[in-house]
Amino acid sequence: MSANRVQSKSITAVDLFSGCGGMSLGFENAGFNVLAAFDNWTPAVEVYRKNFDHPIFKHDLSDVDASVPLVREFAPTVIFGGPPCQDFSTAGHQDENGGRAILSVAFAKIVSRVRPQWFVMENVATIRNTRSFKRACDTFREAGYGLTCKVLNAAYCGVPQIRKRMFVIGGIGEEDNFLDDVLDKGLSEKPLTIRDYLGDSLGIDHYFRVPTNYSRRGVFSIDEPSMTIRAVDRPIPPGYKGNPNDSAPVSETRILTPKERSYIQTFPEEFEFFGSKSDVNTMIGNAVPVNLANYVARALMGYISNKNGGNE
Repeated sequence: MSANRVQSKSITAVDLFSGCGGMSLGFENAGFNVLAAFDNWTPAVEVYRKNFDHPIFKHDLSDVDASVPLVREFAPTVIFGGPPCQDFSTAGHQDENGGRAILSVAFAKIVSRVRPQWFVMENVATIRNTRSFKRACDTFREAGYGLTCKVLNAAYCGVPQIRKRMFVIGGIGEEDNFLDDVLDKGLSEKPLTIRDYLGDSLGIDHYFRVPTNYSRRGVFSIDEPSMTIRAVDRPIPPGYKGNPNDSAPVSETRILTPKERSYIQTFPEEFEFFGSKSDVNTMIGNAVPVNLANYVARALMGYISNKNGGNE
C-alpha cells in the first residue's frame, strides 16, 4: 500500500444514493475511508451490505430534514454520491418534473447543511441543461463551495465503455474549476476497449446489444469500447435482421450476461450480485463504474494531499 493511500485513510467519506456500491468501491480503492452509505432501494441495499464492511442505511434521502442529522453523525470529510438520474438519461424521457429529478437538489441541500470540506456528485451529462442542476449548483455556491463541473467519458478513465457522466466536485473556499487540470491530465489518449480490459476472458469476439431502434446497429466487437451499459437486458429479438454497421452477423453473436456486464462496469469478479434478474440488471446498469469513480477519487485525493503538503 502506498504512502499516499495510508495517509488518505484519514479522509473519511459517506456515500449518498449509493446503489449497490460502485462509487463506494472506487473511493475505497483510491484510499478513502468510507464510513457509511445511504440508499432507499432494498435490493441494492442488500447487495451493498454483502460486499462492504461498513454499514449501509435504508433511508429516503429526499427527506432532507431527516437525512441531515443521520449523515452529520459521521462527520465526513467528503460526501459523494450519484442521485438517481433516470429523468435526465438520454435513454429515456428527459422530464425533470419527474419525482426523481429533485434528488440532485436534495443531495445539494444535505451537503450544504452537513458542510463536509469536499463533495462529489455524479449524474448523467444532460443534467447540465436542467433547472434542477442550476438549483443544485446555486445551493452549493451559497454554502461556500467552489465547483468543478466536468463531463467525463468513462472510456478515457479506465472503463471499457462509452459512458459520459457529469461530475460536480466541490471544495469549501476553493476557486471554481479547481480540479479541472488534474482531471484532464490523467485521461488516456485513446478509449479503452473490452479486449484491452478483459482480454479474451469472455470467449467471444462480438456480442449483441438491443438497439433503441432497428436503424441502429446491434452487433459490436470487443475491439471497441462497449456502448453504455443500461439497466435493461433483452434477448436478441427475432425481428432484428442485421445492420450494415454490425461487426459480425447477428447469428454469430449472443448477449452479455449480467455478470459480464458488471465486468464492463469494472466491478471485480468477487463482487457478489444477487436478487431477481431484473433487479440485478437495474443495479448494474445504474451503478457508477468503479474505475470511473476511482479516477475522480484519485484526482481529488491527490489534490487534497498536495494542498496539505502531503500531510493529509
